[in-house]
Amino acid sequence: MPPRTLASLAHALTVSGSTDAALQALGEALSEVDRFAQLALVRFDERKGMLRDRLLVNGSRIDCTTLDTTFDHLPTRERVAIEAGGQFVEFGDASDEFGRLFAMPGLGESGWLNVRGLRYDGQLSGLLLLYESRKLFGARTAERFLPAIALFELAYLRFLERTAREEAVRTLEDVTERVHGDYELKLAEVEARLMDVSNTQLAENSARILTLERELALATDDARRALKRAAAVDATVGSAVEQLEKAHVELHRRSEALRQKTRTMYLIDKVLTLDASTDDPRQLADGLLSLVGDDMHAHRCSLMLCTPGGDQLYIAAAKGVAPGITEGVRVSIGHGVAGRVAESREPLLVRDVAEANQHPLLRDQYFTTGSFISFPLVYHDELVGVVNLANRAMHGVFVEEDVDRVRLLGLVIALVASNARLPERLVEALSVR
Repeated sequence: MPPRTLASLAHALTVSGSTDAALQALGEALSEVDRFAQLALVRFDERKGMLRDRLLVNGSRIDCTTLDTTFDHLPTRERVAIEAGGQFVEFGDASDEFGRLFAMPGLGESGWLNVRGLRYDGQLSGLLLLYESRKLFGARTAERFLPAIALFELAYLRFLERTAREEAVRTLEDVTERVHGDYELKLAEVEARLMDVSNTQLAENSARILTLERELALATDDARRALKRAAAVDATVGSAVEQLEKAHVELHRRSEALRQKTRTMYLIDKVLTLDASTDDPRQLADGLLSLVGDDMHAHRCSLMLCTPGGDQLYIAAAKGVAPGITEGVRVSIGHGVAGRVAESREPLLVRDVAEANQHPLLRDQYFTTGSFISFPLVYHDELVGVVNLANRAMHGVFVEEDVDRVRLLGLVIALVASNARLPERLVEALSVR
């Protein structure tokens, strides 16, 4: 089975028909990251403050164990953090002790217990448990698995919304049925009382008949008003559900934006760390190219730096380019796409190469990719080089927002390359002629 990506996990969670199915999909994704880690969902009763039961992913099935223990059994600091939701809470050296409290199977060695509160409608509705073995090296599974956990939380909230919607519909149906029942009962009573009046008493009881007719009219009006109230309740429930769906779409969008910014900051930190720890110009050039290439998901990219004379560019690092293009190949300033971008010092964005020949910088050029960005690297008004990005993952197209992201990454690359004298040093290392 191929490794599960975030996209495939999101699809599996979307088509899941129940919480158990979604938890099973998350467990399969976890097994590809850490096959020894354990994953469980604890359902919480907010009104009673009780941990009701624990659903544990066990291979291809979900094992359910009744807990029936109070939330107050957890330490105050961890309990408050879990109730706030939004992050994993680690139990540290007490992990194995509280793992037994949650009825988690032993790992055979000391482990780390991480618990994340799942909130719905302002209240705690469940706890997600990740129990992993202690590692001497590398990042913890809980840290690597955070994006998948965020996707599961969205799916879990969707199931809670659906349950709330079904309960609202059932309540509305009960109210409507009760109103109709009352109306039919009153109508039957009035009709029965009218039928009991004999023909011989019609003249004497005319006033009584009028009273019964008024009661029938009043009962009809009451039923009509009740139906209007029921319709208003239905409209309110529908509006609330629509607002919840919009709010979750916006939450997902913001989560994706935050994830991208976090990844960008991580890559920048990685490059700055590499700059501080290595003196190898080739390794530094590869690191700078990986910064922008990985962040923009470009399968084909290259970093070109200025020669000491300033009239040419040479390829300092490349990934995914044609076999005939090697490091050290030169391009004159003003020639080719990169040379013209270097000459104009203005970024170039091409969404579709079918329209590229209409661009004044690109007329009579030949392209092999559907969309690309060529961005000049300038530091203190000095041209450092050009970075080129193409072949975005999943046949993606670069847009204006991507140029703004490359602008930030380009500043970092220009700063690091200038401070490390990378253009001059790499010329010597590559023996550029």
